[in-house]
Amino acid sequence: MIAIPAVDLRGGKCVQLVGGDYDAEKIRLEDPPSVAREWVREGFTRLHVVDLDAATGRGHNMEIIREILRTADVPVQVGGGVRDESCIERLLDEGASWVVVGTRAVEDEDWREEMANRFPGRLIIAADVRERYVVTKGWAETSRLNVVDFVEELSVLPLAGVLVTAVHLEGKMQGTDLPLMEDVAEASAWPVFASGGVTSLEDMRALEHRGLAGAVLGMALYTGAIDPRRLAEEFGA
Repeated sequence: MIAIPAVDLRGGKCVQLVGGDYDAEKIRLEDPPSVAREWVREGFTRLHVVDLDAATGRGHNMEIIREILRTADVPVQVGGGVRDESCIERLLDEGASWVVVGTRAVEDEDWREEMANRFPGRLIIAADVRERYVVTKGWAETSRLNVVDFVEELSVLPLAGVLVTAVHLEGKMQGTDLPLMEDVAEASAWPVFASGGVTSLEDMRALEHRGLAGAVLGMALYTGAIDPRRLAEEFGA
């Protein structure tokens, strides 16, 4: 299982939010590309970059994403507000190894099938979840779609993986939703990456035991709750 540091972008800064609340910002760092390079120096071999402004319709951070892709020297998955083919193509052309697609892939079955077949093995479908129901539009709207049912539907597409974020635990440092993640991993034909509430090495080991392929970590790394070197040594590849 691989640990993947998150580099979340907002207003040109690297931030961490609590509970999926755009107004509940706890961490703010001035130089996101330097943050990304520091995680690589600590021994991590993959990064997760999200444009929160693009996801919520508040603008974009494309220049910063471009610099991270140019200087990070490890594979990077990029998401946030990816809702059309041209955006996918642009991110891949700029050097993203995978593109993370959320809201439109959830809401538009025909589009996600077309994009998955057009970019086989390059898309990660993001299912942001609050109490097992998928949320969209930057965590602002809750659907009636159960995440396990959704993940089962994705099994026919040529994806790189599925990213499931437990929004109700995001940034709260209370541990992740292990029953949720276990059920999703069992239902998925593709590697599943967990996000939201991963706070300790014990959380990581528990996720690995339940069949997860990896975990995206934010607050636990930025606050020092997990020693990054120890994490990278055990879950760096």
